[in-house]
Amino acid sequence: MSQLARASLRARAVACLLSFALGLGLLLAWAVPAWGRWIVPEPPAPPAEATTLPADKAENGPSAPAATPVPLPEMARVPILMYHYVSPLPPDADRYRVDLTVLPETFRAQLDYLAQAGYHPITLTDLYLYLTEGYPLPERPVILTFDDGYRDAYEVVFPMLLEYGFVGTFFVLATPAHFEWEPYLTWGQMAEMAAAGMDIQAHGRDHVDLRGRSYDYLVYQILGAREAIEYHTGQPVRFFCYPSGQYDASVIAVLQSAGYWGAVTTRWGKSETLSGIFEIPRVRVRGGETLEQFASHLRE
Repeated sequence: MSQLARASLRARAVACLLSFALGLGLLLAWAVPAWGRWIVPEPPAPPAEATTLPADKAENGPSAPAATPVPLPEMARVPILMYHYVSPLPPDADRYRVDLTVLPETFRAQLDYLAQAGYHPITLTDLYLYLTEGYPLPERPVILTFDDGYRDAYEVVFPMLLEYGFVGTFFVLATPAHFEWEPYLTWGQMAEMAAAGMDIQAHGRDHVDLRGRSYDYLVYQILGAREAIEYHTGQPVRFFCYPSGQYDASVIAVLQSAGYWGAVTTRWGKSETLSGIFEIPRVRVRGGETLEQFASHLRE
């Protein structure tokens, strides 16, 4: 290679290095202020307050002020409405089915009343946190519960609740979902409801009277249902609904040992306490009742 060619090559190399250095300098000059905008400065320390300590405490330094205990509410008055079927009546409906069935148009009128009257549906978790931690509740709280996990909970109730922006609590059975029995919710439907904000809780593996049962059987029905629902919905199960409202001390003991927070009954009432959290009363919504009767349940 000639001397002239070597000089030309060196000149090009120097030019490349200068261009790279210049580009890097411009990049750094731009990047530092841009990155700096995302650095949150430390807040200034609050000024120290002058404190005069007693002589006997001055050597040990200042002590932290005593925390003021917050009194917890002794009771809540939240109407917990109890539904079963929300669907048209079958042609062969007996008096029990008629009593347990709210027609879809009636249910819509009830939801409309709740919305117009300023009621705010909450969950049992909200109620529990209110009683245990003083968690604030909205004005006119109400809880909407639906027992047994019938298919109309997905086909009728779920869309209406979404329309009104309401949350519902659904007490479901594991065995019908496992075998996908036609009248009941499937696991897939429950998972969709849970993902949309609905509260899916336990009613047992099967709808059976739990009184007088063995410990192993109670664990199967109570803990087994909880594990199955949590597995399929990905949501925690904290509350239980006694099948047909039947329970005894052994049932409550297993619920407590299994980590449940509480349980609902079929006993009428609108007052809830922490001491009675495993015997929560509810207000049954009966088929055929008028809107005025429905409203009176809430006002009483």
